[in-house]
Amino acid sequence: MDSMQPMEKTLKLIGDNGVTFSNMFTSSPLCCPSRSSIFTGKYVHNHKSVNNSISGNCSSKYWQDGPEKKTFATYLKSQGYVTFMAGKYLNQYGTPDAGGVEHIPPGWDWWIGLVKNSVYYNYTLSVNGTAESHHDDYQKDYLTDVIKNRSLEFLENVDSSKPFFLMASTPACHSPFDSAPQYEEEFKDKNAPRGPSFNKHGSDKHWLIRRAKTPMSNVSLQYVDSTFKKRWRTLLSVDDMVESIVNSLTEKKLLDNTFIIYTSDNGFHLGQFSLPNDKRQLYEFDVRIPLLIRGPGVPKKKVIADPVINIDIMPTIVNLAGLTPPSDVDGASLLPLLVNFWELY
Repeated sequence: MDSMQPMEKTLKLIGDNGVTFSNMFTSSPLCCPSRSSIFTGKYVHNHKSVNNSISGNCSSKYWQDGPEKKTFATYLKSQGYVTFMAGKYLNQYGTPDAGGVEHIPPGWDWWIGLVKNSVYYNYTLSVNGTAESHHDDYQKDYLTDVIKNRSLEFLENVDSSKPFFLMASTPACHSPFDSAPQYEEEFKDKNAPRGPSFNKHGSDKHWLIRRAKTPMSNVSLQYVDSTFKKRWRTLLSVDDMVESIVNSLTEKKLLDNTFIIYTSDNGFHLGQFSLPNDKRQLYEFDVRIPLLIRGPGVPKKKVIADPVINIDIMPTIVNLAGLTPPSDVDGASLLPLLVNFWELY
């Protein structure tokens, strides 16, 4: 909900230096189905990760034997890219039923995958197939910063003569909304937006929306506003991460030859149609997500209003690597909207 407002550094470093897609949507506003679509370029009914459980094919054997073998990572690897991923992958990743931490998805040279779902402290990472435990020390364990620091280590050591791909996948601004200590007092004067649908009964919506209690209680309203503040606070660390990565690319003289994509897997509602908080509803507040892209040949400060969707990310990445997107994906490359393709190659 208004998640780009606190991202001042990101808006400046990517948005002002690239393209903002003002009508970007997710095909399914739930973690694992949406992430599976981002990786494969396919709708849920084609990659079949329908929810966040193993039985719903979230990092299941079916996923690993099929869709996982044809993600943007495998195509990049075939083009000689050095690939790095740090952070959240899929909600069931690393569990015993998903092959444990030893399972490294194909296509990745450097793998630092979060076991299970979003957290900020007290978690396990699969570091190239070996379990690494983290606890509750901010300096050592705050996951957004761990992702940032491992990403910077990769950039520091990567052979810049070879193409590379880095994916930094943070837990923010997912629950449990643990912000960094230095940001715990931010946004005290901010409350959740009171738009036209806020605390209104969705009398003409589907049955699940109509079940919401209207008006919300004072306790619910306080919870909504508190959650809004906490989500924004977690994003300040993401903003710091973006700045650090851009600075690293600048120092290595790689920024002008690097595409940077910033996006998310789902939206969120806080009080719309009197629904206190969640996602999973096929209304704009849950399906609208950010998409900012900068890179060589991409115009600066441009807003593109064409409707685009999360399944377009995979073919776009593959296209940027010089490949024709696979014919069996559902999405389409955004490269024609970004730049003149033939000026790049």
